[in-house]
Amino acid sequence: MQVMPMNDHQLIAQYLEGDERAFKNLLDRYQQKIYTSIYLFVKDETLAEDIFQEVFIKIVNTLRSGKYNHEGKFGQWALRISYNLCVDYHRRGKRRPHVHINDSFDIFDVISSQDANAEQLIMRSQTHDRIRSLVDMLPPEQKEVVILRHYADMSFKEIAALTRVSINTALGRMRYALINIRKLMAEKEVHLQ
Repeated sequence: MQVMPMNDHQLIAQYLEGDERAFKNLLDRYQQKIYTSIYLFVKDETLAEDIFQEVFIKIVNTLRSGKYNHEGKFGQWALRISYNLCVDYHRRGKRRPHVHINDSFDIFDVISSQDANAEQLIMRSQTHDRIRSLVDMLPPEQKEVVILRHYADMSFKEIAALTRVSINTALGRMRYALINIRKLMAEKEVHLQ
């Protein structure tokens, strides 16, 4: 007999009945996606951890107060909270630090290839660094869509809901981001292997 995993709604209900393990399961389900999206916005590991904790404090407070609306998806709601906290951070006028190649966390470390040799890994790392620097040069709205689509693995429908724009606007921003990346590659004479 196979046991089906509980959905988000069931885990939330169990948590509200006092089962702390249910919340841990919910956290495990979304932790990597939320942390990665925060980190890619703020580019600072310590700040990303602080915002991540703040996200889950808000989630816990909302759940316990009975204000959570089960109509939407929990994951999208949690990502919306993280997005808003990142926007709030930038609105407060704090400068985000520039990412250096030697930062200890790199999203591309998570993506691995079994067949790559050392030379291919170095070339791939250099290519990812070049792409990341080009994405950092994009206007904020375009950068946001690229990060959410390619790094947080969100659909355009999810991006549109999260950023509160139409799907066509999200698609348009991605289109212009790609056009701008190509222009930047030509201007800076960046060649990808």
